[in-house]
Amino acid sequence: MPDVLDASPYDALLLLSFGGPEGPDDVVPFLENVTRGRGIPKERLKEVGQHYFLFGGVSPINDQNRALLDALRKDFAEHGLDLPVYWGNRNWAPYLTDTLREMVRDGRRRILVLATSAYASYSGCRQYRENLADSLAALEAEGLELPRIDKLRHYFNHPGFVEPMVDGVVRSLAELPEEVRDGAHIAFCTHSIPNSAADTSGPVEEHGDGGAYVRQHLDVAQVIADAVRERTGVDHPWQLVYQSRSGAPHIPWLEPDICDHLEERRAAGAPAVVMAPIGFVSDHMEVLYDLDTEATAKAEELGLPVRRSATVGADPRFAAAVRDLVLERSAAERGREVAPCALGALGASHNLCPVGCCPARAPRPAAAGADSPYA
Repeated sequence: MPDVLDASPYDALLLLSFGGPEGPDDVVPFLENVTRGRGIPKERLKEVGQHYFLFGGVSPINDQNRALLDALRKDFAEHGLDLPVYWGNRNWAPYLTDTLREMVRDGRRRILVLATSAYASYSGCRQYRENLADSLAALEAEGLELPRIDKLRHYFNHPGFVEPMVDGVVRSLAELPEEVRDGAHIAFCTHSIPNSAADTSGPVEEHGDGGAYVRQHLDVAQVIADAVRERTGVDHPWQLVYQSRSGAPHIPWLEPDICDHLEERRAAGAPAVVMAPIGFVSDHMEVLYDLDTEATAKAEELGLPVRRSATVGADPRFAAAVRDLVLERSAAERGREVAPCALGALGASHNLCPVGCCPARAPRPAAAGADSPYA
């Protein structure tokens, strides 16, 4: 088709991520940004920051985003997609508002957003949209012409996101000692969130126990487990487990925790476990600490062989998936019939977050959705 690489009406892509400190002096200010409005004392933030100090006060997420930026730009250039790619963070430099200001001054008027979160949830989708609305409000107060912003759909089941994870699990299984390999269990890991946030994640009609957040993870886990069985000839037992809980103890969060799960698997006689962080785009701090440090130490204590498979990161297949998502959304905006690419039972996610999707406890404006105050 002549317009197969036509990104119109969009004139830029924004990579929107969480951000992270890049040195010891950044840790507490970064955590203050993350927790702003919650009244957490600085001394408590210093305690929380110990995870970062173990790694020199540097989160790997910014370097991983730089690698993804390079991969996206390379893929776009090689395939003739003329679409500049910018990068902005919610909680650290380059800050989202500064990047949007730069894009406006560069003349960008229709912007697509790729969030480094693949699944539906308040923290994984709507909070990004709220931050976009905050930044647009700031630019409006400065008298700048506001761009129209749309967010790419959830890509949890796009082949370019799933297939690198299949490869990672297969490699991790191969790294286990031969005598425990075939009996190894797979722990598909993702970020725990409050049960109440999970139950209201996704469109209203999908709400229920675990909401879209849990359903999407379970669907991807099944796809990966099936692909691993086809590749290895072994049907490995698996379970969806959680990590990185940070809330008050009296508030129910999704369980089981990965460390508790390792104890349960060892007690049940599992010979080995592969930890597959399917809920994360890159090997950022929560993967390095909660899995590579804390969970791995727990496994060593239990005498349980474990391996941790890789996240997608800047895999060329993921960059190609983003290109596919850009072209898919662009064609839909031009009124073309499109066939979204998706694996598993759930199909492709919605392009436009509907009203009531992943609600916040206290309502706030959110851009790039059906309830956006910025058309």
